[in-house]
Amino acid sequence: MDTTKTKLPSEAIELYNNFIHGEISRRAFMEGVQRLAGGLAAATVISALMPNYALGQQVSRTDDRIKASYETVPSPKGNESIKGYLVRPLSADTRSETAMKLPGIIVVHENRGLNPHIEDIARRFALANFMAFAPDGLTSLGGYPGDDYKGGQMFNKIDKNKMSEDMVAAAMWLKLRPDCTGKIGATGFCYGGSTANMLAVRLGTDLAAAAPFYGGPPAPEDIPKIKAAILVHQGELDTRLAATWPAYDQALTAAHVPHDGYIYPGAVHGFNCDATPERYNKVAADLAWQRTVDWFNKYVRG
Repeated sequence: MDTTKTKLPSEAIELYNNFIHGEISRRAFMEGVQRLAGGLAAATVISALMPNYALGQQVSRTDDRIKASYETVPSPKGNESIKGYLVRPLSADTRSETAMKLPGIIVVHENRGLNPHIEDIARRFALANFMAFAPDGLTSLGGYPGDDYKGGQMFNKIDKNKMSEDMVAAAMWLKLRPDCTGKIGATGFCYGGSTANMLAVRLGTDLAAAAPFYGGPPAPEDIPKIKAAILVHQGELDTRLAATWPAYDQALTAAHVPHDGYIYPGAVHGFNCDATPERYNKVAADLAWQRTVDWFNKYVRG
Protein backbone atom coordinates (compact mmCIF):
# COMPACT_ATOMS: atom_id res chain seq x y z
CA MET A 1 0.00 0.00 0.00
CA ASP A 2 1.30 3.42 -0.95
CA THR A 3 1.39 5.59 2.16
CA THR A 4 3.11 8.58 0.53
CA LYS A 5 1.89 11.82 2.03
CA THR A 6 1.49 15.26 0.51
CA LYS A 7 3.16 16.91 3.53
CA LEU A 8 0.17 19.00 4.53
CA PRO A 9 0.34 21.34 7.50
CA SER A 10 -1.02 19.90 10.73
CA GLU A 11 -3.68 22.60 10.69
CA ALA A 12 -5.14 21.03 7.54
CA ILE A 13 -5.54 17.67 9.27
CA GLU A 14 -7.17 19.38 12.26
CA LEU A 15 -9.49 21.20 9.87
CA TYR A 16 -10.50 17.89 8.31
CA ASN A 17 -11.14 16.34 11.73
CA ASN A 18 -13.33 19.32 12.70
CA PHE A 19 -15.24 18.96 9.44
CA ILE A 20 -15.93 15.24 9.70
CA HIS A 21 -17.05 15.64 13.30
CA GLY A 22 -19.57 18.30 12.32
CA GLU A 23 -17.83 21.09 14.20
CA ILE A 24 -17.50 23.21 11.07
CA SER A 25 -19.55 23.39 7.87
CA ARG A 26 -18.47 22.16 4.46
CA ARG A 27 -18.12 25.78 3.39
CA ALA A 28 -15.89 26.62 6.36
CA PHE A 29 -13.79 23.54 5.59
CA MET A 30 -13.35 24.57 1.96
CA GLU A 31 -12.47 28.14 2.93
CA GLY A 32 -9.99 26.87 5.50
CA VAL A 33 -8.34 24.64 2.92
CA GLN A 34 -8.01 27.60 0.58
CA ARG A 35 -6.17 29.54 3.30
CA LEU A 36 -3.87 26.66 4.19
CA ALA A 37 -3.10 25.39 0.70
CA GLY A 38 -0.05 27.58 0.29
CA GLY A 39 1.79 26.50 -2.84
CA LEU A 40 -0.52 23.51 -3.35
CA ALA A 41 -3.77 23.68 -5.25
CA ALA A 42 -6.78 23.50 -2.92
CA ALA A 43 -8.05 20.50 -4.89
CA THR A 44 -4.77 18.69 -4.16
CA VAL A 45 -5.13 19.35 -0.43
CA ILE A 46 -8.75 18.20 -0.37
CA SER A 47 -7.88 15.07 -2.33
CA ALA A 48 -5.09 14.25 0.12
CA LEU A 49 -7.42 14.63 3.10
CA MET A 50 -10.41 12.71 1.80
CA PRO A 51 -10.64 8.92 2.31
CA ASN A 52 -9.45 6.57 -0.41
CA TYR A 53 -11.01 3.25 0.48
CA ALA A 54 -9.27 1.31 -2.26
CA LEU A 55 -5.93 2.50 -0.89
CA GLY A 56 -6.85 1.33 2.63
CA GLN A 57 -8.16 -2.11 1.73
CA GLN A 58 -6.07 -4.86 3.29
CA VAL A 59 -8.48 -7.77 2.78
CA SER A 60 -10.49 -8.04 -0.42
CA ARG A 61 -14.26 -8.43 -0.22
CA THR A 62 -13.83 -11.54 -2.36
CA ASP A 63 -10.98 -13.04 -0.32
CA ASP A 64 -11.56 -16.82 -0.33
CA ARG A 65 -10.40 -17.13 3.28
CA ILE A 66 -13.58 -15.50 4.60
CA LYS A 67 -17.34 -15.74 4.35
CA ALA A 68 -19.24 -12.45 4.60
CA SER A 69 -22.91 -11.51 4.56
CA TYR A 70 -25.20 -8.65 5.51
CA GLU A 71 -27.54 -9.49 8.36
CA THR A 72 -30.46 -7.60 9.90
CA VAL A 73 -30.81 -7.71 13.68
CA PRO A 74 -34.01 -6.92 15.63
CA SER A 75 -33.69 -3.87 17.90
CA PRO A 76 -37.05 -3.36 19.65
CA LYS A 77 -35.68 -0.75 22.07
CA GLY A 78 -33.88 1.14 19.32
CA ASN A 79 -34.79 1.81 15.70
CA GLU A 80 -36.62 -1.54 15.32
CA SER A 81 -33.71 -3.16 13.47
CA ILE A 82 -30.08 -2.66 12.55
CA LYS A 83 -28.23 -4.07 9.58
CA GLY A 84 -24.60 -5.09 9.72
CA TYR A 85 -21.74 -6.88 8.03
CA LEU A 86 -20.95 -10.35 9.41
CA VAL A 87 -17.64 -12.02 8.60
CA ARG A 88 -16.28 -15.45 9.56
CA PRO A 89 -13.06 -17.18 8.58
CA LEU A 90 -13.22 -20.23 6.35
CA SER A 91 -11.33 -23.41 7.01
CA ALA A 92 -7.93 -23.31 5.34
CA ASP A 93 -8.32 -26.99 4.43
CA THR A 94 -11.84 -27.23 3.05
CA ARG A 95 -12.65 -23.62 2.13
CA SER A 96 -15.99 -24.23 3.81
CA GLU A 97 -17.39 -22.49 6.84
CA THR A 98 -15.68 -23.64 9.99
CA ALA A 99 -17.88 -25.84 12.14
CA MET A 100 -16.25 -24.67 15.35
CA LYS A 101 -17.72 -21.89 17.41
CA LEU A 102 -15.71 -18.68 17.38
CA PRO A 103 -15.44 -15.72 19.75
CA GLY A 104 -17.15 -12.61 18.39
CA ILE A 105 -16.02 -9.02 17.93
CA ILE A 106 -18.36 -6.06 17.44
CA VAL A 107 -16.68 -3.44 15.22
CA VAL A 108 -18.28 0.02 15.49
CA HIS A 109 -17.79 2.72 12.88
CA GLU A 110 -16.97 6.41 13.22
CA ASN A 111 -19.68 9.04 12.92
CA ARG A 112 -20.25 8.39 9.22
CA GLY A 113 -21.78 4.93 9.17
CA LEU A 114 -20.55 1.55 7.99
CA ASN A 115 -18.07 2.61 5.32
CA PRO A 116 -15.68 0.31 3.40
CA HIS A 117 -12.85 0.88 5.87
CA ILE A 118 -14.85 -0.50 8.80
CA GLU A 119 -15.92 -3.49 6.71
CA ASP A 120 -12.23 -4.09 5.98
CA ILE A 121 -11.48 -4.00 9.72
CA ALA A 122 -14.14 -6.69 10.22
CA ARG A 123 -12.48 -8.85 7.55
CA ARG A 124 -9.12 -8.39 9.28
CA PHE A 125 -10.61 -9.79 12.48
CA ALA A 126 -11.91 -12.79 10.54
CA LEU A 127 -8.38 -13.49 9.37
CA ALA A 128 -7.32 -13.32 13.03
CA ASN A 129 -9.81 -16.19 13.58
CA PHE A 130 -12.68 -14.25 15.15
CA MET A 131 -16.19 -13.80 13.84
CA ALA A 132 -16.86 -10.09 13.46
CA PHE A 133 -20.04 -8.08 13.14
CA ALA A 134 -19.94 -4.43 12.05
CA PRO A 135 -23.37 -2.82 12.58
CA ASP A 136 -24.49 0.24 10.62
CA GLY A 137 -25.94 2.90 12.91
CA LEU A 138 -27.44 4.61 9.85
CA THR A 139 -29.73 1.65 9.10
CA SER A 140 -32.91 3.51 10.07
CA LEU A 141 -32.17 6.18 7.44
CA GLY A 142 -31.29 3.69 4.72
CA GLY A 143 -27.73 2.84 5.74
CA TYR A 144 -24.33 4.25 4.81
CA PRO A 145 -24.93 6.29 1.65
CA GLY A 146 -21.60 5.60 -0.04
CA ASP A 147 -20.24 9.04 0.83
CA ASP A 148 -18.71 10.02 4.17
CA TYR A 149 -19.93 13.62 4.08
CA LYS A 150 -23.53 12.53 3.48
CA GLY A 151 -23.08 9.81 6.07
CA GLY A 152 -22.03 12.42 8.63
CA GLN A 153 -25.10 14.49 7.87
CA MET A 154 -27.33 11.43 8.31
CA PHE A 155 -25.54 10.51 11.55
CA ASN A 156 -26.46 13.87 13.06
CA LYS A 157 -30.16 13.23 12.39
CA ILE A 158 -30.44 9.93 14.23
CA ASP A 159 -31.65 9.65 17.81
CA LYS A 160 -28.40 8.78 19.61
CA ASN A 161 -30.15 6.95 22.45
CA LYS A 162 -31.93 4.69 19.98
CA MET A 163 -28.68 4.14 18.09
CA SER A 164 -27.04 3.05 21.36
CA GLU A 165 -29.84 0.54 21.84
CA ASP A 166 -29.21 -0.70 18.29
CA MET A 167 -25.58 -1.32 19.17
CA VAL A 168 -26.52 -3.19 22.36
CA ALA A 169 -28.94 -5.32 20.32
CA ALA A 170 -26.24 -6.06 17.74
CA ALA A 171 -23.77 -7.12 20.43
CA MET A 172 -26.23 -9.44 22.14
CA TRP A 173 -27.30 -10.91 18.79
CA LEU A 174 -23.67 -11.78 18.06
CA LYS A 175 -23.13 -13.23 21.53
CA LEU A 176 -26.19 -15.49 21.27
CA ARG A 177 -25.54 -16.83 17.78
CA PRO A 178 -25.11 -20.63 17.73
CA ASP A 179 -21.78 -20.27 15.90
CA CYS A 180 -20.39 -17.94 18.59
CA THR A 181 -18.70 -19.22 21.75
CA GLY A 182 -20.78 -16.79 23.78
CA LYS A 183 -17.77 -14.59 24.48
CA ILE A 184 -17.59 -11.26 22.67
CA GLY A 185 -15.40 -8.18 22.55
CA ALA A 186 -16.04 -4.70 21.19
CA THR A 187 -13.86 -2.23 19.36
CA GLY A 188 -14.56 0.97 17.50
CA PHE A 189 -13.17 4.25 16.29
CA CYS A 190 -14.10 7.76 17.45
CA TYR A 191 -17.90 7.41 17.91
CA GLY A 192 -17.25 3.67 17.77
CA GLY A 193 -14.59 3.96 20.47
CA SER A 194 -17.04 5.76 22.73
CA THR A 195 -19.60 3.09 21.85
CA ALA A 196 -17.19 0.30 22.81
CA ASN A 197 -16.88 1.99 26.21
CA MET A 198 -20.68 2.33 26.39
CA LEU A 199 -21.11 -1.37 25.64
CA ALA A 200 -18.71 -2.19 28.44
CA VAL A 201 -20.95 -0.24 30.82
CA ARG A 202 -24.25 -1.55 29.48
CA LEU A 203 -23.37 -5.21 29.02
CA GLY A 204 -21.49 -5.87 32.24
CA THR A 205 -20.41 -9.52 32.32
CA ASP A 206 -21.90 -10.12 28.85
CA LEU A 207 -18.88 -8.34 27.33
CA ALA A 208 -15.47 -9.92 27.85
CA ALA A 209 -13.27 -7.10 26.55
CA ALA A 210 -13.26 -3.74 24.78
CA ALA A 211 -10.56 -1.96 22.81
CA PRO A 212 -11.72 1.59 22.05
CA PHE A 213 -9.71 3.68 19.58
CA TYR A 214 -9.80 7.45 20.22
CA GLY A 215 -13.17 7.27 21.96
CA GLY A 216 -14.51 9.23 24.89
CA PRO A 217 -14.61 7.45 28.27
CA PRO A 218 -17.85 6.67 30.10
CA ALA A 219 -19.25 8.97 32.76
CA PRO A 220 -17.28 8.50 36.00
CA GLU A 221 -20.30 7.13 37.84
CA ASP A 222 -20.71 4.40 35.21
CA ILE A 223 -17.16 3.05 35.26
CA PRO A 224 -17.76 0.74 38.29
CA LYS A 225 -20.38 -1.08 36.16
CA ILE A 226 -17.67 -2.29 33.77
CA LYS A 227 -16.67 -5.95 33.98
CA ALA A 228 -14.89 -6.22 30.60
CA ALA A 229 -11.12 -5.91 30.24
CA ILE A 230 -10.45 -2.46 28.73
CA LEU A 231 -7.63 -1.55 26.32
CA VAL A 232 -7.52 2.15 25.36
CA HIS A 233 -5.78 3.64 22.31
CA GLN A 234 -5.27 7.41 21.97
CA GLY A 235 -3.11 9.57 19.73
CA GLU A 236 -0.68 11.97 21.42
CA LEU A 237 -1.70 14.85 19.15
CA ASP A 238 -5.40 14.17 19.72
CA THR A 239 -4.94 16.19 22.88
CA ARG A 240 -8.55 16.48 24.09
CA LEU A 241 -9.13 12.73 24.11
CA ALA A 242 -5.59 11.83 25.18
CA ALA A 243 -6.12 14.03 28.24
CA THR A 244 -9.03 11.81 29.36
CA TRP A 245 -6.87 8.72 29.81
CA PRO A 246 -5.27 9.39 33.24
CA ALA A 247 -8.65 9.80 34.97
CA TYR A 248 -10.11 6.80 33.14
CA ASP A 249 -7.06 4.74 34.10
CA GLN A 250 -7.45 5.77 37.73
CA ALA A 251 -11.17 4.99 37.79
CA LEU A 252 -10.69 1.57 36.18
CA THR A 253 -8.02 0.80 38.76
CA ALA A 254 -10.35 1.81 41.58
CA ALA A 255 -13.07 -0.43 40.09
CA HIS A 256 -10.62 -3.36 39.87
CA VAL A 257 -11.15 -3.64 36.09
CA PRO A 258 -8.32 -5.30 34.12
CA HIS A 259 -7.11 -2.60 31.78
CA ASP A 260 -4.26 -1.00 29.88
CA GLY A 261 -3.92 2.08 27.74
CA TYR A 262 -1.51 3.66 25.30
CA ILE A 263 -0.95 7.16 23.97
CA TYR A 264 0.85 6.86 20.64
CA PRO A 265 3.60 9.43 20.01
CA GLY A 266 3.04 11.71 17.04
CA ALA A 267 -0.37 10.15 16.26
CA VAL A 268 -3.43 12.25 15.47
CA HIS A 269 -7.13 11.49 15.79
CA GLY A 270 -7.93 8.76 13.25
CA PHE A 271 -4.36 7.43 13.20
CA ASN A 272 -5.54 3.86 12.54
CA CYS A 273 -7.37 4.69 9.30
CA ASP A 274 -5.16 3.72 6.37
CA ALA A 275 -7.84 5.04 4.00
CA THR A 276 -6.93 8.60 5.07
CA PRO A 277 -3.16 8.72 4.51
CA GLU A 278 -2.66 12.17 6.00
CA ARG A 279 -3.96 10.95 9.37
CA TYR A 280 -2.67 7.38 9.14
CA ASN A 281 0.32 6.55 11.31
CA LYS A 282 1.52 3.10 10.27
CA VAL A 283 3.79 2.54 13.26
CA ALA A 284 1.05 3.41 15.74
CA ALA A 285 -1.66 1.59 13.79
CA ASP A 286 0.30 -1.64 13.45
CA LEU A 287 1.21 -1.63 17.14
CA ALA A 288 -2.35 -0.81 18.24
CA TRP A 289 -3.76 -3.56 16.01
CA GLN A 290 -1.38 -6.20 17.36
CA ARG A 291 -2.12 -5.13 20.93
CA THR A 292 -5.86 -5.33 20.20
CA VAL A 293 -5.66 -8.82 18.70
CA ASP A 294 -3.50 -9.97 21.61
CA TRP A 295 -5.98 -8.44 24.08
CA PHE A 296 -8.94 -10.19 22.49
CA ASN A 297 -7.02 -13.46 22.28
CA LYS A 298 -6.38 -13.20 26.01
CA TYR A 299 -9.78 -12.08 27.22
CA VAL A 300 -12.30 -13.07 24.52
CA ARG A 301 -10.76 -16.30 23.27
CA GLY A 302 -9.27 -17.32 26.57
